[in-house]
Amino acid sequence: MIDTKEKLKSILSLSPEEEAFDYTAPDSLSLKIPEYFFNLIDASDPDDPLRIQCIPNAREQEAEAGSGLDPLAEVEHTQGERLIHRYHSRAAFLTTDVCAIHCRHCFRRRFTATDQGPASDEEIEQAARYVAEHPEITELLFTGGDVLSLSDSRLEAMIKAFRSLRPNLVIRICTRMPAANPRRITDELVSMIKRHNSAPFYLMTQFNHGRELTAEAIEAVARFVDNGIPAMNQSVLLRGVNDDVETLVQLCNALVFNRIKPYYLFQGDLVAGTAHLRVSIKRGLELEAELRRRLSGLAMPTYAIDLPEGGGKVPLTGQYLVRETAEGAWEFKTCEGERRLYPEAPTLR
Repeated sequence: MIDTKEKLKSILSLSPEEEAFDYTAPDSLSLKIPEYFFNLIDASDPDDPLRIQCIPNAREQEAEAGSGLDPLAEVEHTQGERLIHRYHSRAAFLTTDVCAIHCRHCFRRRFTATDQGPASDEEIEQAARYVAEHPEITELLFTGGDVLSLSDSRLEAMIKAFRSLRPNLVIRICTRMPAANPRRITDELVSMIKRHNSAPFYLMTQFNHGRELTAEAIEAVARFVDNGIPAMNQSVLLRGVNDDVETLVQLCNALVFNRIKPYYLFQGDLVAGTAHLRVSIKRGLELEAELRRRLSGLAMPTYAIDLPEGGGKVPLTGQYLVRETAEGAWEFKTCEGERRLYPEAPTLR
């Protein structure tokens, strides 16, 4: 584990921006890189896309108007200590503040690596009761931090607590572990999860670049998929990492080939310390339009933004529906920019 500046400098030459990062500054996300992920970095390339994601940079500590530590208003929508209920049909449970890797684009810096540790028995029971009392919640996200940083036994206790009161609750396992440290994904872990399959589980991964899809990472995800747990990927659009068409096309096609559905491509959140990694929406829309031309529907993720002040997720797409014509038809624009008419359905007598 690379978790100190001294360890980092002993094996990697730092750029001036990386060297200038103040590790003692308040609210700064600390350094943490598993050796597995670190070994994927091209040490000779200061602009390596994997390096950008995990090595601290002084630009994180530049002030930015309009950003904050809770731009999505999660605190406002938190029930008890750990349960976030911002959407009608789903909630997120902060299982732990521990992650396998400290991503520099982390959107939950207010919570990650703040020494709060795993959720206590009382916090789990409190959240489970809330979910039981709100049947409109049909899906629960196990997130954090990274839920798979917990031990198998602790995770099993957590699953039991929710499923004992809501056996029909769909659970999403939200984790960066297959990309950051796939050796954590064992047959024993997946077998334990399968023992509690009164309702489906979904594996929600985060692969941001095709080089993260190593043989070990693919094998880790396959353990879930082979046991009937579908895998869906949520990438973050990151400057210098994946903000070009070829990288995204290669990533999305590789995900599909390895039975992982590209689900979301997220616009960066307005989190303090992440402005230098954010891609402009204009550029994002250009990428979305080109991806729609080049990818199949199965390989195409939804380009989406999580709006500030708790506005929630909305898709970001080009406008393909142009207008309703006076002749009772709808005018559309194709992905190639051509126009087509679609007649309105007839009125039945």
